[in-house]
Amino acid sequence: MSRHSSARVLLNAGVALLALVALPAFAQDTSDSQANALQEAAAMLDDAATDGDIVVTARRREERLIDVPVAITAFSGAQLEAAGAIDVTDIANVTPNVTLEVSRGTNSTLSAFIRGVGQQDPVAGFEAGVGIYLDDVYLNRPQAAVLDIYDVERIEVLRGPQGTLYGRNTIGGAVKYVTRRIGDDPTLNVRASYGSYNQADGVISASTPIGNSGFKIGAAVARLSRGGFGDNLTTGQENYNKDLWGARGTLQYEPSGSAFFRLSGDYTKDNSNTRGGHRLIPALNSTAFPVLGDVYDSRGALIAPKQEVEAYGGSLFAEVKPADWLTFRSITGYRKDDSSTPIDFDALPVVDVDVPAFYNNKQFSQEVQLLVDTGPFNMLAGLYYLDAEATTVFDVRLPGTVTALTFGNVRTDTVAIFGDATYDITPALSVSVGGRYTWDTRRSQVQRNVYLGSSPFFGGTSAPIARQTDFRGTADFAKFTPRASISFKPAQDHLLYASYAKGFKGGGFDPRGVGTAAPDLNGNGVTGAGGDRADIYDFLSFDPETVESYEIGYKASMFDRRLTLALAGFHSKYSDVQVPGSVGQTVGGIQTFVGITTNAGRARINGLEAEANLTVLRGADGQRLSLAGTVGYLDAKYTRFIDARGIDVASRRKFQNTPDLTASGTVAFTQPMGEGSLDLSSTLSYRSDSQQFELRTPGLDQPGYALLDANIVYNINDRFSIGVHGKNLTDKQYIVSGYNFLAQNPDTGDFLRTPAGALIPTLGGAGVLTAYYGNPRQVFATLTAKF
Repeated sequence: MSRHSSARVLLNAGVALLALVALPAFAQDTSDSQANALQEAAAMLDDAATDGDIVVTARRREERLIDVPVAITAFSGAQLEAAGAIDVTDIANVTPNVTLEVSRGTNSTLSAFIRGVGQQDPVAGFEAGVGIYLDDVYLNRPQAAVLDIYDVERIEVLRGPQGTLYGRNTIGGAVKYVTRRIGDDPTLNVRASYGSYNQADGVISASTPIGNSGFKIGAAVARLSRGGFGDNLTTGQENYNKDLWGARGTLQYEPSGSAFFRLSGDYTKDNSNTRGGHRLIPALNSTAFPVLGDVYDSRGALIAPKQEVEAYGGSLFAEVKPADWLTFRSITGYRKDDSSTPIDFDALPVVDVDVPAFYNNKQFSQEVQLLVDTGPFNMLAGLYYLDAEATTVFDVRLPGTVTALTFGNVRTDTVAIFGDATYDITPALSVSVGGRYTWDTRRSQVQRNVYLGSSPFFGGTSAPIARQTDFRGTADFAKFTPRASISFKPAQDHLLYASYAKGFKGGGFDPRGVGTAAPDLNGNGVTGAGGDRADIYDFLSFDPETVESYEIGYKASMFDRRLTLALAGFHSKYSDVQVPGSVGQTVGGIQTFVGITTNAGRARINGLEAEANLTVLRGADGQRLSLAGTVGYLDAKYTRFIDARGIDVASRRKFQNTPDLTASGTVAFTQPMGEGSLDLSSTLSYRSDSQQFELRTPGLDQPGYALLDANIVYNINDRFSIGVHGKNLTDKQYIVSGYNFLAQNPDTGDFLRTPAGALIPTLGGAGVLTAYYGNPRQVFATLTAKF
């Protein structure tokens, strides 16, 4: 939302608030003119809250949400605050066909899926299917991408391929996190929360103009902490706790109405304990470790390296308007994050499958845009450059002191030219066309060594006993991806549209691949690290994937803006689907961990999405009752999936982290009270069953479930509010991620067993079937003060 739009909405809301404050005093004796004024003020308050007036920048220009021919869901900062949203994953419950989850074994790495397209593997070498943007800067890696919600103006979720309007091409969609611009008046905001599991959060933000110089400065500091949902029974540490510091700073300069500059930076330090998983099976080689009764408890003994995530970055946004119809923009971004994390796959106090890991990422991006707006004609043309480096280092420690080191380093250089233009043929009929050409270069180094004891990265001092991979490779990918749409407005608040878009994600090299396990792909009888290099290249590499999406949609605001609707139906053709995976395998007589990534899949995805808001009651005194609902349906099927045996198993594979049905319903009621109001709301959200991997995994796959949230917020006046928020009030236990290293039937997914009926581990001796869970019931109170 722009500075001017924000001011307009705040002005309208302020006038309405004054009217609501005055209403009780004049309820006994009010003149006709006063009554009319009060009714007009209440109407303005209602308009400010309706979706029809939400302003977004999905197409890089300010538009009403209802006018954008794109499937988009937007959440204002006020909405998120009233709902008690904690981090960006909370919005997935009320956004159709979207999955946002904390990745397995981490606290702040994000797994994101939109309409069945995404990526859950956080290691270097795999690009995201969903783009995460922080103030228009694309986050190249998922580490530290579980963004906490503070000092936010809005979050936008765009569904479907993005590329003709954004610097980085993403094939599944985009999540835009937009922080607040600094206003004209000094501000000081304080928010404090306390709740179950000793949750104690505090956020302070302030901003002020610097005299009449045109400069404005702002800053926010957040301290977010919580005790654990469970315990690690071996180390004594709390499990699933939170210990985070965050800060943002902004310097704005507005020398005139035709120029705007913003320099911003942010820093996050996460010292939360390592997140231990819950074993779903007893240890297969010992009777001493049965399944624990509390799913949030763990027994994993791995504590080194110390769990720690540090992320920081900055951006410089510059906008100059030499003419009313012409705008130049520059967006420069730099980001860096470093994570150390001990992941105990087996979740046992003995070394069985222990994985200490380091993730190190940095990126520099530069985007320039030219925008033209002549009234009936709008155009955006842009150039984008990304220079990113990602390094993943981890040991896989197995029984008998055998350790497999995996070192993967990936350099990504991306250059793109993109553009999108819209022409209003008539006031009611518009056409848009766009295109993008992307050049991606990957330079990868993959090294796999076997040690007795730890590798040198994690304290070891001995030389390797075997080198399984020593690979360096470069791959170039180039692709043109078009977009086109037509939209028709039969009335001011009604929009019909149809669109086509193609998305592209580059290929790369699997950093977990083992060269000595490479098959003879060229048929020349030579394999392995000392043999044919082409075999190793082909074994480690994977090709780009593409999505072609066809969409029709309808948006409307009706009955004096009491009802708003957004409907969309789409069909996507998904080609060369990248399917990353890992298996336990014996290579050269040594049990080890092998990454296998293929382009085995073709798929088609059909879907429907609906979002609705209905104002049931809209009283002149500000009393309000509203209902909101969302529904997302996906019919996603592989049409070709060739497994390692050369068999097409498409009918026996499903999309990971993609429920067929997502839905939510919200009821909200506002009652004026004195100088303020009492706001009550409750949301019930539902997700149907979903799989962690393409092959079903008994016990680890999550059946359908529902979550119930509720909020009570007393706005004392325009400065102070008190809220009580409840999350997952039924205390539902649900799995969000996990690990599996048990032998399975490749056709049915059923676990294989010995003649005696025992499960068969493929890595380690105890067997790995480990789950990570979503948050249990949480209740917390929040006090907010605004000056």
